[in-house]
Amino acid sequence: MLISGEMIEGRMRSSDLVEPLREAFKSGAVVPERTHLEVGTGGDPATLLLMPAWRERGSLGIKIATVHPDNARRDLPSVHANYLLLDAATGETRALIDGRTLTLLRTAAVSALAADFLADPAARRLLVVGAGALVPHLVEAHSSVRSYSRIGIWARDPEKAARLVQRLDLPGEIEVCRDLEAGVRAADVVSAATLATEPLVKGAWLAGSKHIDLVGGFRPTMREADDEAIARARVFVDTPTALREAGDLAAPLASGVIDAATISTLADLVRKNGRCSTGGITLFKSVGTALADLAAAERIVRVFSGPQD
Repeated sequence: MLISGEMIEGRMRSSDLVEPLREAFKSGAVVPERTHLEVGTGGDPATLLLMPAWRERGSLGIKIATVHPDNARRDLPSVHANYLLLDAATGETRALIDGRTLTLLRTAAVSALAADFLADPAARRLLVVGAGALVPHLVEAHSSVRSYSRIGIWARDPEKAARLVQRLDLPGEIEVCRDLEAGVRAADVVSAATLATEPLVKGAWLAGSKHIDLVGGFRPTMREADDEAIARARVFVDTPTALREAGDLAAPLASGVIDAATISTLADLVRKNGRCSTGGITLFKSVGTALADLAAAERIVRVFSGPQD
């Protein structure tokens, strides 16, 4: 079965994956450490990622992904990927799935699942930092777990943010945020999806009950939040490899700003149904886990194996 990105987008949204991912983080799978290779291109280094996962009596899958930061200047997506889903018992191919669309949907769904545990149930203001391909999925997924009355989009290029706002069709007021500090201070939930190498979200701006969702940085040289923001928050990750791969955590860990023993995983929350009490600052850092890819691929194949509309 060959499943294109257009096919997935025509029948599924990120919010459709929140519950399958909840079950996947609860039950687990065999998830070897992903292979992370730097590829020289003559410009900014590109990255090749190989992400396998399997269940012994279920599916075996692997995602092959490339990340080319220079592609933004070429008006091309930064991420390209394909996902191969196999039968774990026989090795037979079940599907080849557009991995970029799968990644967009599952990344937003994982963020929303974390927010369902960590964000204040009374949260009404969402700020999304960035204006890339992931942002519409983040807005849709986060809106499925909280009832936001105001949603702001901030980007370095306000015109890009404005074009994105025009495309979004969700309940509540959606607007361009032109002052990042004011937007962060006012928001209940801040979701950042950028390739920033210098912190955008500052700890000095955080107060009260606030949830920070950091999606973009996946290398030690990338930062979306400063040390003060990390130090002031209760920190959670999608996978322990985030402590090594993500600059938002690797740097403050190396400098002693935070202690790895204080960091918990999303699986811990799901298995204990560990909803945090309201109040205080929580922070979720994701770098992507093959467990989420496998669960998303299984759900996508289930949708397209059933009766067609």
